[in-house]
Amino acid sequence: MTRRTDWGDVASSGTGSDGGDVCTGSGASSSSRAEEGAPRSPEEQARAICLRLLTGTPRPRKQLADTLRKRGIPDAAAEEVLSRFEGVGLIDDAAFADAWVESRHHSRGLAPRALARELRTKGVDSALIDEAVGQLDPEQEEQTARELVERKLRATRGLDREKRIRRLAGMLARKGYAEGLALRVVRSALEEEGEDPELLEYHLPDG
Repeated sequence: MTRRTDWGDVASSGTGSDGGDVCTGSGASSSSRAEEGAPRSPEEQARAICLRLLTGTPRPRKQLADTLRKRGIPDAAAEEVLSRFEGVGLIDDAAFADAWVESRHHSRGLAPRALARELRTKGVDSALIDEAVGQLDPEQEEQTARELVERKLRATRGLDREKRIRRLAGMLARKGYAEGLALRVVRSALEEEGEDPELLEYHLPDG
């Protein structure tokens, strides 16, 4: 699902796909200025900050822009560097969103609603968010919900039926699962454990 980009290769080499120098932008002259202790330009500072943040970890454009602003980089210099990085593939919000969804769904069991909320806080465009979370298979989403409930079941044994239902359904709700799916999964898990279906019907009616 994740789009492949050349994050590592470009960052480690310091060059863009067109052979331009991403790290310094001005070749040996920048190295000479640095060796002489001359102040770096805002663009050079922005490139250094972005490369450090992107080393081994893709980040969305807005997060980088916010960091540059906090570091006092002028907007014009930040925009130039961010656009350059985006052009050579070091910044790719679509790939970031895909990777975030895949990772957070498998590691934390988060559902599309929670994943979309997280990506919005990181400044990813709504269209890219919709595309990324839309790639989650509904069957896989339900299977993940079942696995989450199964892991939680043992910790709820000994509680009364209503409290168990609230605990299990609440856990799924916090991870972004829709109420209908959450209740259906909880009911199925309790029935498989041996709960009376008629009693569960009272607490978890169909439809």
